[in-house]
Amino acid sequence: MASQSPFFGKRSSTDDSLNSRPAPLVGGGTSLTGSPVSPSSLATAAPVSAPVKEGGSKLTVGPNIKLKGVEITDCDTLVVEGIVEATMDSRVIQIAEQGSFKGSVAIDIAEIRGLFDGDLTAREKLVIHSTGKVTGKIRYGKIVIEEGGQLSGEVSVGTDKGDSSSAGKLQAAA
Repeated sequence: MASQSPFFGKRSSTDDSLNSRPAPLVGGGTSLTGSPVSPSSLATAAPVSAPVKEGGSKLTVGPNIKLKGVEITDCDTLVVEGIVEATMDSRVIQIAEQGSFKGSVAIDIAEIRGLFDGDLTAREKLVIHSTGKVTGKIRYGKIVIEEGGQLSGEVSVGTDKGDSSSAGKLQAAA
């Protein structure tokens, strides 16, 4: 004779009492007790995270992902957690601690926690965190380097290619 499977057998009364009520739907018209919920109480029930800018496009290259040989366009924010070899002209680049970018970037704001190697033009601001390492030809409007951050290569203030008065070679580790 075949033995009876516990999956298809009769439930005990304790299981029925725990699972007899379906889970409430988000935005549903009743609370857990079955009483009606007003729409105004739903709006104040849980805090909502800050909204993302309208129309802002964001590309995240996750850990263990390698994106190679591309030109990234029409992307407002690039978040690099893996490895990217590309060219890019955009608004913001964020390189995570484990992230690496190799190539050419013209950007408004660059925030580097990982590795960057290549041509970097940060029109507004370049931020190198304590774990960040930036090498190559670097141009920036403003710069912030945390203690431990590294910057080496040809570094110049200003993003205008004709402004060579402040250009110079720099080998530094803050």
